[in-house]
Amino acid sequence: MSETYSAGLVSQSFWFIEMKKLIELIREDKTEQEIKNCCIGENLFGAAKEYRAKRIYGYLRNRAKKLDRFMIDLFAETDVATQKIINLIAIIMGDRLFFEFLFEIYREKVILGMPCLENADINIFFGNKEVQDENVASWNDGTKKRLGSVYLNYMCDANLLRAEGKEKIITPPILDTKLRHYLETGGYGSVVKAITGVR
Repeated sequence: MSETYSAGLVSQSFWFIEMKKLIELIREDKTEQEIKNCCIGENLFGAAKEYRAKRIYGYLRNRAKKLDRFMIDLFAETDVATQKIINLIAIIMGDRLFFEFLFEIYREKVILGMPCLENADINIFFGNKEVQDENVASWNDGTKKRLGSVYLNYMCDANLLRAEGKEKIITPPILDTKLRHYLETGGYGSVVKAITGVR
């Protein structure tokens, strides 16, 4: 997991369909260059402009590199709900701040039996991080607001939350048995706790 806090997720999306396509290419044992040619040269992701295809490819390649062969194969063979969780795991493996948001805010809410995630929770989280980290303290309010919005969107995309009107209802997932075992025995128990809200 990255050591420094980053606001880089503001320029990214969940990109679930795109991640599925990339993982299919990885499973076909194509070379890095062949995969790049497919994604950019053949515009696999259907990007409007080439520079956009390059950016999406770069972000997704970094994401996929967080997954070992077991996770790549599990992604390809499992159900859609688990695929979305694995995509979320790849994101938080590369983003310490988002992981801490899940672990400190989402998990706490699940443990306490709170029904919703509020905007106030996001504000409290960033307020705490500003005190702890000069980098976060230097971000303007707009950046923090956009980042909080991205977090909520990702959580809805991965089915950790359900949007009902303006409310974000907490819906902690039941992890696939193989995925849970892999994470817990591989030293990623904190990721299980962050996503499911267990103590």
